[in-house]
Order: sequence, then structure tokens, then C-alpha cells
Amino acid sequence: MYKFLLKAVVVLGALAAIGYFAYPPIARKIAERNKPRWRLAAAETGAITYSVNATGKVKPVKSVQVGSFVSGPIKELFVKFNQPVKKDELMARIDPRLFKATVDQNKAALDSRKADLKRVEALLQQAVNDEQRAASLKKRNEDFIAQAEMDVVKFNRMSLEAQLAIANASIKQAEAALSNSQANLDFTEIRAPEDGIIIDRKVEPGQTLAAGFTTPELFVVGVGLREKMLVFADVDESEIGLIRTAAIDKRPVSFTVDAYPDDLFKGEIEEVRFSSTTTQNVVTYPVVVGVANPDLKLLPGMTANLSFQVGHVENVTKIPKMALRFYPAKAEYVHPDDRGILDGVTAKPVPPEDAEAAAENEDAAPERIAVKQSSRKRHVWYVDGEFLRAIEVTIGISDNRFAELVTGEIKPGIELVVGQKAKGEL
Repeated sequence: MYKFLLKAVVVLGALAAIGYFAYPPIARKIAERNKPRWRLAAAETGAITYSVNATGKVKPVKSVQVGSFVSGPIKELFVKFNQPVKKDELMARIDPRLFKATVDQNKAALDSRKADLKRVEALLQQAVNDEQRAASLKKRNEDFIAQAEMDVVKFNRMSLEAQLAIANASIKQAEAALSNSQANLDFTEIRAPEDGIIIDRKVEPGQTLAAGFTTPELFVVGVGLREKMLVFADVDESEIGLIRTAAIDKRPVSFTVDAYPDDLFKGEIEEVRFSSTTTQNVVTYPVVVGVANPDLKLLPGMTANLSFQVGHVENVTKIPKMALRFYPAKAEYVHPDDRGILDGVTAKPVPPEDAEAAAENEDAAPERIAVKQSSRKRHVWYVDGEFLRAIEVTIGISDNRFAELVTGEIKPGIELVVGQKAKGEL
């Protein structure tokens, strides 16, 4: 019995000794395992470009709709889709037979009026001669011709002068009718109004046109497609101020189209129009962007995904945007000197999107502005031994990854906390 107790005491003592010496490293290992591990990202030095994104439609600088002034069947078509045309080039011809017949008829009518003019001129000349002879005889002897006969000769001359005026007016009327019919005949030839490319053709040979109150549309000619195209983008009212400033500063615009996803097109803002459009309580303004198109890659109707450069800075300290979004979940992670930020003694940074929402709920304009300005002041965190320490910063413009450091004790290369690693994450 005594030996058993002695062995038990020795075993328990040995176990106690093992536990005494093994506990600290085990405890340290457990503590190390439960210690939070942070994902870090370094501040950098470089350029930041702030852009406003929008979508738009590609359109020609000038698009001319060519119609027909006269009615009739299409006799000939001389152009096809996408065909370049020169100014006054013949594109189509409407059957001219009826219009040519009208021209011939009006020419004959004009010839008839001119012949009638010659007849009246001859009669008037005869009447003038008769009046002069009668006046000469009357002068020699008043008894040779009675006064009644003199009146007949005189008023016959006056009547023929009136007929001469009517004949001249009839000629002008006939000339006007001929000019009108000739114009209608000329309108049967549809010609290009300017140099361009046929964007659309809406007629086929044999089709009959009826030009009534609405002019039939035959072709659409795009002017200057190779020189320049326009992109019409709708920009939200909250960003139109930035766009107008970018237009004044002549900042570039870049965009892509689905047809050429690997090509980046460059343009410039040509116009910010004041005509607003409201769709589901969203107010937008049209912005016109001009872009060269020497390869004719940009076609009318394409959808463009635009990025307007509204801000750009060079050689500044850049803070990772994920570091601006990080906020410690527990006060025990934070150094005691900085726990006031978590407890509200020091104001908690407000994310920009939350600041804008809060600003909209403020009644006074100065308060809304103050809230938005305060959203520029943030806190970022770095690892200092066992704890996290905070640095107050003021940010400027930002892109997708970084924000400009305006004020704050941050040097390029410092590693900032951007999140907490999950268990098992390397």
C-alpha cells in the first residue's frame, strides 16, 4: 500500500511538473492562434485620375434625310447601302413621263402667248399709225375727219395697248407655269445634298411614292463620317457640374464600344446642353463628345461606354480605398489611446455614400455642405505591436483603387489595415 501511494505521488508530481513547464508555451500558442491577423496594403506614390462614367450613342455630325417632293413610281436606283456619294450625285429617278408631258404642254402654252403678243403688237402698231394719219389729216383740214372717227381711232389704240399689257402678263404666267413644271421634272431626279455615305435606303425600284402632307423619306446620308463622329451621353445632374468643369479645362474623354472591346477611343467634350430629361425622377443632361473616325470603326447607333476625366493629380500619396472602408469590429483590438474613436469620443468616419444620404435629409443647405465636407475626413488603421492605431486623414479625389491623401501623417510604403483574415487564410 505504501509503495502504491508513493508511486501515485511520484506520477502526480511528474504530471504537475510537465503541466507547469508545458503550460506557458501552450498558452502562448493558443493565444497566438486566436490573435487576429490583418490583411494589409501599402500606401503608394503616383497619379490618380477621377472619372465619371456614362453611356451614350454614336451619331454622325450631320445626318440628312433625303425625301421626294413629287409623287410617282421609282424608275431607277443608283446607290446602295454604305455607298459614298458626292454632292449633286444622282441617287434615284422617279418616272418623269407625266412631268415631262406637263413641261411640253407649258412650253407650247408659252409659245402661244408669245405669238399672241406679236399679234397684239402688230395690231397696236397699225392702230398707232392710223391715229397718226388721222391726226395729220385733221390738222390739214378739220372737215376731212369727224371727231367721232378720231375717237374711234384713239380708243382702238388704247384698247390694243391694254391687250398688249395682258399679253405680256400672260407670257409671265406661262413662264411661271413652265418654271414650275420644269422644277417638278427636275425633282424626279433625287440627288445627294452633300458629300457623305448612304446610311439608310428606304425604297426599292418600282415602289410608288405619294408626296402629300408628309414628304416620303428615301435615303439617309451621313455627312463627314470619316472626319468626325459625335457621341451623345446622358449624364446625371449630380455630376453635370464636374462635366462642365472638365469641358472648360478641356479634359479628355475615353470610351469603348462593344464592336471593338480592345480599342480605346479618345475624344473631347464639345457641348454640355441645357435641355434636361427626367426619367423616373432622375434628371439627366445631354453631353456631346467629338471623336475622330478615320478608320470608320465608329458606326451610327453604336453604344459607347464613356469615362469623363474630371480630375487628375500627379505624384501624390495614394491610400488604398479598402483601408478607408475598414473599421475595427472590437475595441480590444485597438490601442487604448484610440478607443475613443470607437466609443464616439472621436467622431467615427462617415463613408461617402452614407454622408450623401445623410446630407439629403438635412434641412439647411449649410448643414448639407458641412456633412459632405466632413465625409472627406476619415481614419485609417495600422498595426502597432498587439494593437491597431488610428491616423486621421483628409482625402481628395479617388479612382477605383486609391484615394488622394490631402492631409495626414502617412508616408508612402506604410502598410494599412484593409481587413481581418479569416481562420485558415494565409
